Amino acid sequence: MFRARESILAAMRAFERLARPMERPYRSDMLEGLLGPGAIGLNIAAPNKRAALAVTAEMAGRAFGLRPGPVLDALLAREAQSPTGIGYGVAIPHAELFGLDRVRGVFIRLRPPIAFDAVDAGPVDLIFALFSPPNSGAAHLQALARIARRLRSGELRQRLRQAATPDSVRALLSLETRSDAA
Repeated sequence: MFRARESILAAMRAFERLARPMERPYRSDMLEGLLGPGAIGLNIAAPNKRAALAVTAEMAGRAFGLRPGPVLDALLAREAQSPTGIGYGVAIPHAELFGLDRVRGVFIRLRPPIAFDAVDAGPVDLIFALFSPPNSGAAHLQALARIARRLRSGELRQRLRQAATPDSVRALLSLETRSDAA
């Protein structure tokens, strides 16, 4: 009974967060706070890693008011240093960009999955790209760690793969797990 009540309360809190206007204050401890309007793409087709990063750069450019070319260049430069595929079908490309005032993100679900030089050599279908202003230091690292920690959850990954709308992705990313609350 107690767990059912907890679940209902958690669902109500998630609904209340979604019901607020989109321009709610940024919270670095909440992943959905990184994703503004137009920063979630579902069922995106890309034949390879470069094309997936190009789509990511286009979305980031539109969502953040930046030119996509420099965004793609920054992603490719970071990818050349070390691939950002962390395994289990997930990649977290990240870059510093001039023109941002805070840490921002783009979420893309690819269909079909593609080779991404992931550490487990498996294909990637979930991309959570992270963008930070230069010299954002701790805020960038905290957001990167939070994304990686949340996407370790097999249940969350599966639910993100089944989500039908950008709003459902945002809601899934807003739900806190017990391990994140600590």
